[in-house]
Amino acid sequence: MIRRLAGGGRDLLRGGIEASVATAGAVAGDFVGKRPDDPLAERDPGFIRRTLASYRALMHAYFRPKVRGLEHIPSEGPVLLVGNHSGGTLIADTFVFAYEFYDHFGADRDFHQLAHDLVFAVPGLATLRKYGTVPASHENAERALDRGAALLVYPGGDWETYRPSWRSAEIDFAGRQGFINLALAKDVPVVPVVSIGGQETALFLSRGERVSKLLGLDRLFRLKVVPLQFAPPWGFTVLDLPGRIPLPAQITIQVLPPIDLRAEFGDEPDVEEVYRDIHTEMQLALDELADDRDVPVVGTIGHRERGSEVADELSRSRAD
Repeated sequence: MIRRLAGGGRDLLRGGIEASVATAGAVAGDFVGKRPDDPLAERDPGFIRRTLASYRALMHAYFRPKVRGLEHIPSEGPVLLVGNHSGGTLIADTFVFAYEFYDHFGADRDFHQLAHDLVFAVPGLATLRKYGTVPASHENAERALDRGAALLVYPGGDWETYRPSWRSAEIDFAGRQGFINLALAKDVPVVPVVSIGGQETALFLSRGERVSKLLGLDRLFRLKVVPLQFAPPWGFTVLDLPGRIPLPAQITIQVLPPIDLRAEFGDEPDVEEVYRDIHTEMQLALDELADDRDVPVVGTIGHRERGSEVADELSRSRAD
């Protein structure tokens, strides 16, 4: 027993050192190296393999994640993952999901996540790009699917991720339906990914959409919000500046069964109908996750194993 524990400790230390060296090299390369012209080419399976265990361990220690339903995602081929967006720019649920995705499918499964352009204006974030994060654009989304990737998109974008904390249990895509047109154009299944906890990593107070319009940020940077939040160590921050430490909120993620849009809605689906249906499914699942949450940040106090009743019911109905 003692030898086994000692061996496990050595493996953990060795993995941590390897991940630290790989991370330092990636960050340094952001300042001295030349990035490839193709953002999809920055995904690095070798880097993922060297860092995944350590990154995942840190996420588990800090956010205590529960991720259910990964088996609903096809193990190969293109698929559009549609998530609700939370946590400002420090999107803990995205990190948690990415690490669990790669742990489940392996580093060679092509996986990309769309992010706001401003994320790529900050040097030193090479680790995100090596895990598959690319600038949000129709071109990048289409090319990722054309290559057979799993693609994670957040229709709500900055509008949803900065919603007030007391609206944590709301899906708010702001009526954006582009993801449906993308799935239809590429004839790929849609897999909803519902999460809760990210909006508890800070006290999000206001989106500041009027300030954004007044300053013209929506036109200049596609930034529709200038949000105000309260979090350590500085207290009040705007747009997460000058920086904040996320609270260790418990993150729960539920992956729902895949939706074949044409099989369910006909050869020429009504986009409005599809949007309402997907939005409703995700909201019902989020309601269930919220009902399981006893205390903000802490999450569920009691021991519960029921999983997602909404996901189970959807699986049965689609099987029939």
